[in-house]
Amino acid sequence: MRRAPRSSLTPDDWLAAGLAALAETGPTVLGAEPLARRMGTTKGSFYWHFADVPAYCEALLSRWRTAAEGTAGDMPDAPAPARLRALVETIAAPHPAEAAIRAWAATNACAARCIRDTDARRLDRIRALLASCGIANPDMARILLGAAIGMQTLDDPEASREAIGSLVDLVLALR
Repeated sequence: MRRAPRSSLTPDDWLAAGLAALAETGPTVLGAEPLARRMGTTKGSFYWHFADVPAYCEALLSRWRTAAEGTAGDMPDAPAPARLRALVETIAAPHPAEAAIRAWAATNACAARCIRDTDARRLDRIRALLASCGIANPDMARILLGAAIGMQTLDDPEASREAIGSLVDLVLALR
């Protein structure tokens, strides 16, 4: 029978620490021992909450995906152009772990699937909003998503927000 760990760490604590460590260091830190050292606790606390490291990584990616997909653009009373702008600006905002997860996806099937699924959902939302604005060209959604993801890595978030807003305006002017 499992006994409760001495620490009061929760799964959320482990996931938050993992996302921060991933953003700072990369996926090599996503093991029970490196995370436990980082958090000043034991591996036992990790294994109390997660069956193994792959299960932890799945939970970590699920948490990131939920945050990354968020509710941006979910303003039912707002016009479609405003919802499109909000969604694309949210994607373009700095997401510290996203670049690390994208790099990790090159060598990890679970991370690759997470990125692929997240990008597909983002593309679907952008396409639907563009269609609501009278723009049916699917390339426009891909251009907006690619630009927004790239904006995450630039050093001036406010300038990036303004630039991606200008790109949205440019695409909407094609109507």
